[in-house]
Amino acid sequence: MTPEHLLVPYQCSDLPPGPWLVFAPHADDETFGMGGTLRKAADQGIQTHVVVLTDGALGGPSESDSAAAQLVETRRQEVQAACELLGVTTLQTWDQPDRGLQMSDVLLERVATAIADLNAATVFFPAVLELHPDHRSTAQLVWCGAQRLLSRPWRGQAPQLWSYEISVQSPVNRLIDITAELQCKNRAMAIYASQNSQNNYPELILALNKARTFSMPPQVSHVEAFYAYSPTQLELSLRQAAGQALALYWENA
Repeated sequence: MTPEHLLVPYQCSDLPPGPWLVFAPHADDETFGMGGTLRKAADQGIQTHVVVLTDGALGGPSESDSAAAQLVETRRQEVQAACELLGVTTLQTWDQPDRGLQMSDVLLERVATAIADLNAATVFFPAVLELHPDHRSTAQLVWCGAQRLLSRPWRGQAPQLWSYEISVQSPVNRLIDITAELQCKNRAMAIYASQNSQNNYPELILALNKARTFSMPPQVSHVEAFYAYSPTQLELSLRQAAGQALALYWENA
């Protein structure tokens, strides 16, 4: 069977090149998933750009249209404050329906355009085993949007594609040490009062970041986990590329 050092890194990685473009399904996913890494990038002078795809209207009790509208505005204010704390260069909040994110030609074109306009060197999207359907839809949209861009006579740089964990473990091949950024990430997560009232999300996220240090030396207290896809994998469907990552677990079985 495949040894564990081929399934999880035993050393932390350097940050990929910038500018970065992070696609988040909802306001808070950018912070819960990779807030420490965003802060580290800002401190190293890397430009970071965040796009939140959905309006977040279903992220709490909303018995009326006015309550839903207020929640949308609250979440927009929260993500603005969190991104400012994390040193994010620019933030866009799109208006796709919460729990209704769907593949469409218009949205694929918007994703491709965002990558091109920012000349992103690294593009981030949620990991493939995420449970929330919007998380998985975001991954598919970004993957296909990047493929659409690269199928054209594109003269810009071909971006690296990295997936990031938000709520569950997925295949990973990069770990970023966020020990020094943990305090900042905690403050950013606390900004999301509208979501933290629904569950103990910061505690759960920190448990995931701690669990990912299994292969790390003791001085590394927390890490954020990523999967960096290869250029040849980008020629495949996301399902096929993810299948390659998962196949390592059963090699020679």
